[in-house]
Order: sequence, then structure tokens, then C-alpha cells
Amino acid sequence: DFDASVPPVAVDEVRIDLAGWQEAIRFGCSMRVFAGLEDHLDRLMPQEYDCVFTGSGDYHHLSLLLLRRLARLRGLPPDSLDLVVCDNHPDNMRYLFGLHCGSWVRHASSLACVRRVHVIGITSPDIGLFRAWENYLMPFVRKKLWYWSVGQSANWLGLLGRGAHSRRFRTADALIAAFTPVLGETGAVYLSIDKDVLSPSAAYTGWDQGVCGPAHLEAVLRGCAGRLIGCDVTGDFSVYAYAGRFKRLLSRRDGLTGTLPDAPESLRAERQAMNIRPLEMIREATKM
Repeated sequence: DFDASVPPVAVDEVRIDLAGWQEAIRFGCSMRVFAGLEDHLDRLMPQEYDCVFTGSGDYHHLSLLLLRRLARLRGLPPDSLDLVVCDNHPDNMRYLFGLHCGSWVRHASSLACVRRVHVIGITSPDIGLFRAWENYLMPFVRKKLWYWSVGQSANWLGLLGRGAHSRRFRTADALIAAFTPVLGETGAVYLSIDKDVLSPSAAYTGWDQGVCGPAHLEAVLRGCAGRLIGCDVTGDFSVYAYAGRFKRLLSRRDGLTGTLPDAPESLRAERQAMNIRPLEMIREATKM
């Protein structure tokens, strides 16, 4: 709990107070600071757990920490895990200052245990031609990463001989219909959900958002049944005033609005509902 954005989700939840780390970790951090948080959490987190809720999408890079911990605790062999990321953004963008919420997928794709990474639900222009140079290319060169988008095209991947790694669809329904059979070909799955993949009418995150609905997430979870070994959820709305100028400038450039569309209490109830229902399905999907 960095930012108090996640309402109670279960009677047996374990809530770890990380408010003191918020300035250092939120949005992005050096690899040294990230390793410090990793050591800190290794002493506090239980050995067995199901889903981790990390709060704002500014913390999506914690998925890398959770993946590395899972691989270590379970002794996952090489190429034994498929990472599925539900996100409006590719999270495979260049970042020169360590690690941040939009660059962690590249690091995850390089983990020995990760066989493939599928980022599904992208509507962001981050994958378009004019921003192609900002995307890390090595995950595609190594045949590790696939973009599944609605509307946006990453046809430039054809220049790398990886045109098949970009799957573009007209609707979220068509994307999910094409993706769920792919889940049937996977072994163990780690699922990372950023709620900005949902339309604003389904959940408000403060970021630019996608076009998926709760039914699309439920279809993905059903497809993971029996193979899901880890999961995290991010994208709860919160506002933070950075003390440092550098992060203030970067976060402003990334477009976090910092405004509430509704009364805080109604937003809190919406967040709680959009966490509890996925948690119920996640617990079903993890029954091996």
C-alpha cells in the first residue's frame, strides 16, 4: 500500500504499508532503489499469496519485482511461463534512468523463465509509427513479445521481420475472441492487469484508457483457468504531488489528469467492485 488507493478487497488480505517509499518508487526509479525495495518486500511478503494489488498504475513496474520473486520461490525453469499483460499501453518504452511503469515489460521479457509476453488491449499511440523508435526492439528480435491492439497499428514491426508479432483488431470483442485460443496453447501463466485497459465507464484510472470491459477481463481469466500461477492488479486512481522536479515533469508529460470525475465515495465503491470481482475469478483460475 503506497498510496491508500485500494479499498479492502478480502477479509484475509495482507496489507503492507509502503507509504514511505512512494516518492522513491512511484512512476520510476533507479535499479538500485528498485533492488532496495525488492529486499525490503522479501522480508515482509508472505511466502504464499494469490493476487497482489499495487494501487496506481504508476506502480506497474512492481510486476517485475513480483515476477522475479515468483521465479525464485518456485524455482521456475527456463521458458516455463507466459506473461499476459492487460494494458492500454505497451509498457515496453525506452527509459534511460533505470526502470519505470512504462518500461518494465522489456525487463520482464529477458527473465529466463519467461517464454512469451502478450500485451493485450492496447489503444495507445505508443505503438504507432511515429513513436516506433521509443519501443524496445530486442524483445521482438528475440521473438518474446506480441502486441495485441484495438485500432492502433504496429506495422513497422514488419521491417524487423516480426510483422506477425503485431495483432490489430477493430474491436475488443474481436481481439479477445482471437486471443483466448492462444491461452489454450500456454503452460503456466502470470497475469498482470492494469485497469487502464478498461473504458472510463468501467473504471476510472486518471490515465488515457482503452475500450475493454469487465467481460473481456473475465474471458481472459477463464482462459487462464488451471494455469494461472501469479497475478497482480494496478490502475487504481490516486493523486500524488512529487517533491522532485524531475518526476513532476515526467509524470505531467505522460498525461495523468489528477482529477476526479465523480464524488470520491462513488469512485471508491467502483474501485472496490472492480477489484473484488477479478479477485474472485483469479482465485478460481489458480486452482490447479
